[in-house]
Amino acid sequence: MTTTHDHPTPPLSRAIAPDLARGLMLLFIALANVPWFLYGEPTALGSVHRPDATGLDVVWQTIAIVAIDGRSYPLFAFLFGYGIWQLYLRQAAAGVEEKSARRLLQLRHFWMIVFGAVHAALLWQGDVVGAYGLIGLIVVWLFLRRTDRTLRRWIIALGSLLAIVTALVSLAGMTAPESLDMAEAALPQLAAMTSYVDSITSRFLFWLTLAVAQGVLSLVVPIAVLLAIVCARRRVLESPETHRPLLRRTAIVGISVGWLGAVPSVLVHHGVWDLPEWSPILLHALTGLFAALGYAALFALLAARFATTRTPGRLVRGLTAVGKRSLSCYLLQSVIFAPLLSAWGLGLGGVLDEWQAALVAVAAWLVSMAFAVLLERAGRRGPAEWLLRALAYRGRRSIATPVSS
Repeated sequence: MTTTHDHPTPPLSRAIAPDLARGLMLLFIALANVPWFLYGEPTALGSVHRPDATGLDVVWQTIAIVAIDGRSYPLFAFLFGYGIWQLYLRQAAAGVEEKSARRLLQLRHFWMIVFGAVHAALLWQGDVVGAYGLIGLIVVWLFLRRTDRTLRRWIIALGSLLAIVTALVSLAGMTAPESLDMAEAALPQLAAMTSYVDSITSRFLFWLTLAVAQGVLSLVVPIAVLLAIVCARRRVLESPETHRPLLRRTAIVGISVGWLGAVPSVLVHHGVWDLPEWSPILLHALTGLFAALGYAALFALLAARFATTRTPGRLVRGLTAVGKRSLSCYLLQSVIFAPLLSAWGLGLGGVLDEWQAALVAVAAWLVSMAFAVLLERAGRRGPAEWLLRALAYRGRRSIATPVSS
């Protein structure tokens, strides 16, 4: 099996689309994560949404299940995979030999795992940075220099396996006896712990299982990362104007499939469809991958439109500033959520409704944007990006890279 990709390396240039997509993605991440900081009422199996919701909570839960839940983290995975190839090309353009470039990526992903572990222990058990660092190590080791044909075969194989397992689980849910309803099961509400010191171990252990499940056992994340590398080799996000037909089709089909695929989860959650809570989980995850790809394509099309304007508006500049510092802004969300909402902090997670928590998430995202804009004006990296780069480059020759590296 050949170990080289099957098309020439294109010239490198800074483009708005990847950063714009990361900036918008972090809004979705904030909205998906904030319900985990609520506590005091039971939640549904496989999600953190409260059953028997009323009023605005019903509206918000429906929107979240359809458009955000299970759609944010595969989008994160896709953009992460895209960034792997971008960084690899930057090293090649700087004259770094392949072995050293791969070594840098491996060090970077190792430190991402460390970042994720610390983040989880201190603030947020649902951290995905560590899980993506783990899948990054595997991808760099096994797939980085494989041909597009090889990557496509793996994507098809993993996608087919996911589709088969999804069909079997969905069928089992439709035919399961009531004894397998598992209605009393729920995810632990770690935000309800009143002792911060005691909560550290609980968060870390939860994250440890989640990181392995997402980074190794989950098929959605590996598929998204491999797809991203194939797209990055063709600079789909950097040059959206040359890929408009593909991006339009992907946006329309991906978002349509993703949103329609969430309908069973909505019906089951609200008690309209009398099935076990777990029955549509894998269907929701599979179609979430479609939605994530659709979102990435839509963001690229928006970037192509914004690129035609001589002076980008404040919102575009703010989004791209966030995208360049996505790791710092992601961690900042937890710095805001955890002490504000957890029982060991101010405890607002025990009194807020879900729709009110969503407003908190939007506010946190806006705070992160203001933070990123200030750093952009000062010409500085985000603190997490700076630290990750310093650790990954420690002991190696310093290589000039863009501010977002």
